[in-house]
Amino acid sequence: MWGGCWGLLAGAPLVSVGALLHALVALTQVEAANNEEPYSVELIKKNDIYGSIEHKVDVYVKVYTNSPFLVCMDLALSQKELVDPKYLWIGPNGKNLEGQSYATVTKTGKLMVRGFQESMSGSYTCTLSYDIIKTDTQEEKEKYKAYKFMVYAYREPDYTYQISVRFTTKECSLAANGQFFEGLKIHLDDLISHLTCHIIEPSYKCHVVKPPKHGLLHELFFTFKVNPFAPGWEAVCHQISYDCEDETNRRIQKARDLIEEFFHEQPLVLKHEFQNIPAIHYIDHSFEVTRIDSCRPGFGKNDVTHSDCASCCVVCDPGTYSPNNEITCRICKNIRIKYYGAKSC
Repeated sequence: MWGGCWGLLAGAPLVSVGALLHALVALTQVEAANNEEPYSVELIKKNDIYGSIEHKVDVYVKVYTNSPFLVCMDLALSQKELVDPKYLWIGPNGKNLEGQSYATVTKTGKLMVRGFQESMSGSYTCTLSYDIIKTDTQEEKEKYKAYKFMVYAYREPDYTYQISVRFTTKECSLAANGQFFEGLKIHLDDLISHLTCHIIEPSYKCHVVKPPKHGLLHELFFTFKVNPFAPGWEAVCHQISYDCEDETNRRIQKARDLIEEFFHEQPLVLKHEFQNIPAIHYIDHSFEVTRIDSCRPGFGKNDVTHSDCASCCVVCDPGTYSPNNEITCRICKNIRIKYYGAKSC
């Protein structure tokens, strides 16, 4: 094979092995360039969000954190050479962001907003200008492109867990049912008190149940909520330099796990610690839990307007408000609210 190849070079000008290798590499690069995609995904940084000339780009920034870098160009243009690029960033208040204490604008036109708050939400626009030089005449022509980003503050929802469990009892009229309920509530509160969580809205009802292939049974249906805002929770938050919702959610999830573990252990406790099964005892596998989300005042969920952040509590848009821990922002009909994050109308 190699003999045949060298035979083809017979009579041709002498070419060094190094030059031949360079030529082969160049041919390989040209072939790869012809087959590659318009731009390389590997070149895109994870923390960069590019603009679009066709539509606005929605960006969601968690409160008190830094925004990702907003890039003053579209992805396709970023793969091209730009001559004398210039960038002008304008914030929601109409001010030039260059030199603002809360904004970082890099030499390559990237914007980062630091310590994002609800009042910083709104439209961020960037105008990119660059020169196009005709190679034959060296004539210069300036070209402009504008990009719009809608940047919204968001928070994680506050978690509350609703739990239901069932217990057997001899009769619905037993006074011991209510006493047992009060004792259970106190025990569960003690179980999670170190997490500054507590039991709220506890209730129970007694029902007569007819299971398949069994006679009538009397059962107690217990329901309650596990809430992360027990007295003293504010003191815990004061020890944290960032927003407290991550900490309260971590604690409430731990409280939920402790309560679930307590009920799952009940069959083993009955088996190993009681010779005679008590009249009131836990029904195995009756534990059910549902997470209920709520938003802080000034925030709400909207999976239509903010489908890219459907599970987030997004800052209320101008014209809307949220006065309490509801899940959605209300429309204000009395006055025109012109700012983000309104808590009253």
